[in-house]
Amino acid sequence: MLRFLSGLLLLALLTTSVAAQPSAPTSLNATLDGYEYPFPVRYLPLTLEGQRLRMAYMDVAATSKPNGRTVVLLHGKNFFGAYWRETIKALSGAGFRVVVPDQIGFGKSDKPDIHYSFHQLALNTRRLLDTLGVQKVVVVGHSMGGMLATRFALLYPQLTERLVLENPIGLEDYRLGVPYQPIAQAEASERKSTEESIRKYHATYYPHGYPKAHDEWLLPLAAQTRHPDFPRVARANALTFDMIYQQPVSYEFSRVQVPTLLIIGQDDRTVVGKGLIKDPVVLARMGQYPELGRRTAAQIKGAKLVPLPGVGHIPHLEATSQFLAALLAFVK
Repeated sequence: MLRFLSGLLLLALLTTSVAAQPSAPTSLNATLDGYEYPFPVRYLPLTLEGQRLRMAYMDVAATSKPNGRTVVLLHGKNFFGAYWRETIKALSGAGFRVVVPDQIGFGKSDKPDIHYSFHQLALNTRRLLDTLGVQKVVVVGHSMGGMLATRFALLYPQLTERLVLENPIGLEDYRLGVPYQPIAQAEASERKSTEESIRKYHATYYPHGYPKAHDEWLLPLAAQTRHPDFPRVARANALTFDMIYQQPVSYEFSRVQVPTLLIIGQDDRTVVGKGLIKDPVVLARMGQYPELGRRTAAQIKGAKLVPLPGVGHIPHLEATSQFLAALLAFVK
């Protein structure tokens, strides 16, 4: 009888546990309402081109003895701030305050139809830090966030304590190999996005096999394609693609004056607009991250390069322990 009752209790606990797990939303609006981030989300009001907007961000306090320093984490184009979860935990556990914005046009932030520029995104980030009373910051950027982090360090060297670039795009000028695509064409292509097409693209980030765990960061983007708001998301995606294409930073790395770390997954072959390239010779020479990483490190005075063999485009997800070891050693 006791064994029977114990079995019933275990079944009840398991049932309660399963019931307590919320199902992933199958449809999400332009600002991911209903999708929970790993830490509380706040909003900074901004006015851009006459439009009143909200910029979402997480501001996570140190969970060990505070060291008085702040790290800002800048997300990639096809991502949002939540995918920094494990990095946030590691940094806050090491005594850092961690600020993680969703840039305007991404994640839980508004998706206005405006002229997007890295200068404006950097200024928005500066305004956020000013509002939070942050006077010095370690800037960490992944993918597109690496382009933004570089622009931020160039615009605000007095605010930038250190710069960390994790498999940044923009180490080469895409205009030299990727055919020009008008915004209308890019928008039409974005409007055709489905979970299947997004999954196919995200799989290229993992050259040795797509991990099922990555679905956590893919499914919210797929859910947006099923919402009436999606045309607004597609428009923002097209405008920010054009921003990346039209506004290279690859010619300015020699101007970076702050201590810099490059963490480069050596098997990454990401090229923005890769599907537009028809010439196999051009395709073969672009996205060569081992060479691009070495060249960029040589351009930045005193830069340190940490190559990660066998790793693709997102080291902080694919090789978390290696990424965090390199990051913490540098920022400490």
